[in-house]
Amino acid sequence: MQDSSTLRRKSWRISMIVAVLGASACLGLTLYVAVRMDRALVSAEVGAPVRWMLLLFASVLGLGYFFLIFHAPGVPHTPTQLEVLGTVALCLVTALFVVFIEAVHARRSPDAQSKRVLVVGAHPDDLELACGGTVASYVDGGHQVKVLVMSRGQQGGNPSVRLREAHAGAALLGVHDVTVHDFPDTQLSNANGGMIRTIERAISTFAPTVILTHSEHDHHQDHQAVHRAVLRAGRQASSILCFESPSVTRHFNPAMFVDIDAFIDVKVKAVQTHRDQAGKPYMSSNRVRGIAAFRGAQAKCDYAEGFELVRYLQNTGGRIS
Repeated sequence: MQDSSTLRRKSWRISMIVAVLGASACLGLTLYVAVRMDRALVSAEVGAPVRWMLLLFASVLGLGYFFLIFHAPGVPHTPTQLEVLGTVALCLVTALFVVFIEAVHARRSPDAQSKRVLVVGAHPDDLELACGGTVASYVDGGHQVKVLVMSRGQQGGNPSVRLREAHAGAALLGVHDVTVHDFPDTQLSNANGGMIRTIERAISTFAPTVILTHSEHDHHQDHQAVHRAVLRAGRQASSILCFESPSVTRHFNPAMFVDIDAFIDVKVKAVQTHRDQAGKPYMSSNRVRGIAAFRGAQAKCDYAEGFELVRYLQNTGGRIS
């Protein structure tokens, strides 16, 4: 027969296995949610602070699970049937949750190939105002998005503040690959060669399948300059779409619309991060929603963003058997 010390050691090992499995399930599930669900949470306007709070909660839950078994009143004990079954159930629920989320993402991303979207704007806030909903939609669908901003907008505000706001606004949309350049604000046409080379390097390294940029039908000289630079740098690109800035002319005529019903709120919030420009009429939430509602009416949905097409190559994902 085994003595009491041997039984206690055996019980302790079993308790260790049960506790580690339970704690690992708690922590693993939350880490998965915090990382894998990042894109899906964008549309629900749940940012990094909430994800960190969720991670902290699960960490406490996991540690609590661990200590509940190890530090129950008395000496380490043999896990009860309920504790063992509870741990097994927790692990199974974790696995089922992961499978469910992966299935949801698979349905959300019907394209055979993930898109790589390059967004090129003249100033901080151009991205959020013109195509923030579309960018959030791309991110939510699992596509890669890279942002280039050609100037810090120093003629229209505090360049240091606008630099921070450019990153903050893009991050709210789920984009963290953001580069803000320092070409001369309001005089981007004088930096045409430098902008072309900068955009060419981004195209060479990122290999975008879609490029979003300003329209030629725009009153702002910097927007026109960026449009021309993108067309030159992206002469071999298969898809170039032109978004609608607040300064477009009446000749802006979108031929393509993106449904942003699920992303209008996060678009408005992203625009509002640009507090340095808060006094501008086009920065108001009513104006942002109004333009999106107008384009939505044209596209037969609640909210949309419109794009002119330079050219657009669609991959249906079909295969010849």
